[in-house]
Amino acid sequence: MKLFAWGLSDIGRKRDHNEDNFLVEPQLGLYAVADGMGGHAAGEKASKMAVEIVNSDLEAATREGLLGNGDGAALRVIRTAAQHAGATIYEAAQADPDMNGMGTTLTAMLIHRGRAHLAHVGDSRCYLFRDGKCLQLTDDHSWVSEQVRAGLLSEAEARDSKFKHVITRSVGFEHDVQVDGTAVGIEPGDCFLLCSDGLSNYLEGDEIAKIMTARFYRQVPSLLIELANDRGGEDNITVVLVHVANDADP
Repeated sequence: MKLFAWGLSDIGRKRDHNEDNFLVEPQLGLYAVADGMGGHAAGEKASKMAVEIVNSDLEAATREGLLGNGDGAALRVIRTAAQHAGATIYEAAQADPDMNGMGTTLTAMLIHRGRAHLAHVGDSRCYLFRDGKCLQLTDDHSWVSEQVRAGLLSEAEARDSKFKHVITRSVGFEHDVQVDGTAVGIEPGDCFLLCSDGLSNYLEGDEIAKIMTARFYRQVPSLLIELANDRGGEDNITVVLVHVANDADP
């Protein structure tokens, strides 16, 4: 199987700087989206640190042969990298008053030996597009999503809530962050879409699936960003799309 990937980030229509960062490293099979938060340039710094630390840790793990052969090692490595990023960002914030309170979401995916290994914190997302449908693989760590899962809010109420931007877990806000981890088998033809909430606040999985069915995959990131901007563009918007193919033509 061969991997083809496209990543794109946009400032949106309302922000004066971009606090999102993304990672596309096909040689490692590593992809990530991080959406930073914090005053001054703290959010941008946090998201940049997160993707750089995950990339560095996975490069080292690959060199040292730590990813294993399907025994769960790859998932442990990527989750540990996310935890390392959290501890490092937290310590940097403690050392610099201007960076106090900085943090970031992080959704990172490592494709290794026929499986996609996900490490996830916050409300950025990963979708799997297969057989014409988009399945959300990550759970949002946000107040409204937790209320929906508890049966206290409807999906419609969550979409309109003034608290929908409140996240309950982030990389860097505390020293030891709980990182969700999951692994799924991959099949030829699969597409994975990682995105920040600047996209998912405007488009549901069903609509993303329709767009991915009708367009060349390489066109999808720019098209999705354009739609999010047309619908308000209140936040930075980042999309990473990874296509699993058998041949050289994506």
